[in-house]
Amino acid sequence: MATLREHGSDLAPESAAAPGGTFGTPFDVNWLGLWTLYKKEVQRFVKVITQTVVAPMITTLIFLTVFTIALDRGGRTIGGLPFIEFLAPGLVMMSVIQNAFANSSSSLMIAKIQGNIVDYLMPPLSHWELVLGVVMGAVTRGLIVGLAVWLVMVPVAGAGVLNPLLALFYLLAASTALGLIGFVTALWAEKFDQLAAVTNFLVTPLSFLSGTFYAVNQLPDAFWWVAHLNPFFYMIDGLRFAITGYTDGTLWIGAAVIVASVAALWWFTLHLVRRGYKIRP
Repeated sequence: MATLREHGSDLAPESAAAPGGTFGTPFDVNWLGLWTLYKKEVQRFVKVITQTVVAPMITTLIFLTVFTIALDRGGRTIGGLPFIEFLAPGLVMMSVIQNAFANSSSSLMIAKIQGNIVDYLMPPLSHWELVLGVVMGAVTRGLIVGLAVWLVMVPVAGAGVLNPLLALFYLLAASTALGLIGFVTALWAEKFDQLAAVTNFLVTPLSFLSGTFYAVNQLPDAFWWVAHLNPFFYMIDGLRFAITGYTDGTLWIGAAVIVASVAALWWFTLHLVRRGYKIRP
């Protein structure tokens, strides 16, 4: 296989220095380059698996324990579900959201700070292949963390999965969306303080205030509308329905919102990468 897709030395210097040269169509895929980038992204978080998988799993179990002890007294139920079964899917999705975002954002941010962002730009990868490889790594971490969290919760929550395919859809869509958000954030941020600000003041609050720990239908009208403007709500509500059959909102509208959000984020991320936004002189 020709590394530069049969173009050899005819590639213009600007094509080699920036993703997307003359071979960036979906019908001409650099499978080897895409796989190599994806493998690099996965190996990056697997090498520190205690930090990237085990730590979120333990943190989520602590949340489950604390909220169950504090709020599950007297056999409290929500929508006919024991509180612990209601809580478990929200905690799974919250872990997926936070870890998918952390993977893509930290990967690019570290490359920018250390000055080796050129390792992403020099290989013969098109714009969409570069974005896809990084986001696939974020999706993989999100799914692994979500699965790990769910497996340790099963003995406690005692719940199965009513619709595995629907659950997989919401997990894939949510981790893809957050992987893209993490990518855009890393492009914009120039130092770790800015990245931490997005994590602490946007991603974490939106994931906490999205029905993870409570039923949105029990909120006052004003807060009900605010909750439904939060796209993270639809991710958590969809996964909760797929696992338990309980939903707080209009399920298919939520699915449409998520799909539209992923499409918009994909287009916006590609637009920024094509421009070389904050990654090329």
